[in-house]
Order: sequence, then C-alpha cells, then structure tokens
Amino acid sequence: MRHVLGGPLIKLWFRPWTQGIDNVPADGPAILASNHLAVIDSFVLPITLDRQVKFLGKSDYFTGRGLKGRIVAGFMRGVGTIPVDRSGGRASEAALRTGMAVLEAGELFGIYPEGTRSPDGRLYRGKTGVARLAIESGAPVIPVAMIDTNKAQQVGQVIPKSMPIGVVFGKPIDFSRYKGMENDRFVLRSMTDEIMDEIRRLTDQEYVDVYAATAKARIAQEKKAAAGEVQAATETQSAEGQAAQGAAAEGQADRSPNP
Repeated sequence: MRHVLGGPLIKLWFRPWTQGIDNVPADGPAILASNHLAVIDSFVLPITLDRQVKFLGKSDYFTGRGLKGRIVAGFMRGVGTIPVDRSGGRASEAALRTGMAVLEAGELFGIYPEGTRSPDGRLYRGKTGVARLAIESGAPVIPVAMIDTNKAQQVGQVIPKSMPIGVVFGKPIDFSRYKGMENDRFVLRSMTDEIMDEIRRLTDQEYVDVYAATAKARIAQEKKAAAGEVQAATETQSAEGQAAQGAAAEGQADRSPNP
C-alpha cells in the first residue's frame, strides 16, 4: 500500500541513498531505532526497504480536516504508521504494548528513542521504552541514521525541499543477555545509552544529554521571553517618542508670541 500511496513519488522527490541495508533481516522481528529530524523521516525510511516498517504516530496526523488532512492521514496509513495518544502515562504503556504486538507478529517496528523531533539538529537523550521492547520481545535493535532530512524539511516547513537524503542502517545489537531484566531501570538506561551512542556514531550529530521535549520547552520559553523583551522595548520607545513629541510641542508653544 505504501507504494500505491506515494512511494515512487517520494523516491523521485528525495532520491534517497542507503548504506548498510543488508543489516536489516529479510524476515522476523526487528526494532529500527532512528534519530528524528523531520516529519518526513517516517515517509522516507520505510520506502528504502522491501519490508513494511510500522511506526507509532501521534493521533493528530489521522484527524486533520480538509484535503490536506486526508492526504496526511493517507500517507501515514500507507507507510504503516499506527495512531497513538502520546499524552503520557497509560498512553505510553499502550504504545509499548502496540509495539510488542508488531514484533510478536514478526514484523519490523520503527521507533524514535528521542520521543520527538530534534529542535535543532542535535541528538538528544533516548527514552528507555526501546530498551524494554528489546528485552521483552527478544528482537535485535538496528540503529538507523536519517541524514539531511532536517535540511529538506526545516521546523515549521510544510512542503519539503526536493534533495537527496540518506538512510544508514547500523549493525544489529543483540540485547539477549539482559533477558528478564526489563524492570531494572539501570539496565534499561545502559541499553538506551548504548543505542543512542550507535546512532550518534552513524549520524555524527552532536549529542545532548537531556530529553528533546525538555529542550523544546526551554527553547519555547526563551522565544517567549525574547518576544516579551522586544514588545517591552517597543512600548518603551513608543512612550519615549510620544513624550518627546509632547515636550517639543510644549516648547514650541512657549516660544510662540502671546496674542
């Protein structure tokens, strides 16, 4: 279905190149753990493989209105995206259960350990859900590097630029040595850090040891504060200008001859 719904068009637009594609097994379950630079990551990665990759995507992608909403929803379904509520808590657990079902069915499951797109092109700390999936499913983890998708589609850009972008598949990581330790938070953190280090090695991105969501919130606060400072400065200049005009008018009145 993904080819019918735009695979050839996406290939023509982005001309994706790949490395290490033989690291993806021809059959059986595997976890594709990728960096996340742009919305188009979920479109481009799947079309480079003969097997379908199933991702989890925020439910908003499937509920848009109008022609644009239908097109986005169609593309998401076509590339195997499964809608989920990403509000946290029980929703996060449900998302992991969905991933387990995909792996238990012997399919490829794509996941972005950072949890959200990078706000600035750097690689951020991974969440441990990918480690839990690896232990519970026994599936190998294949680190994936999306290359230059953030150049093709910058933050806020709706229509991406046509340009070559790359997908690099690293060697599978076998975590079977941690079987039965899915509730050990230290093991989960160690596994996740190992995965992120492999992704960093493939992408050569600068690594930041904080969560991307935290960085996004901080950037938003800084922008809001900067906007407030600009507005305050503008209001101050306006007030000073009005005061200057008033003073000038008074001075002119003082210099005018009395009738």
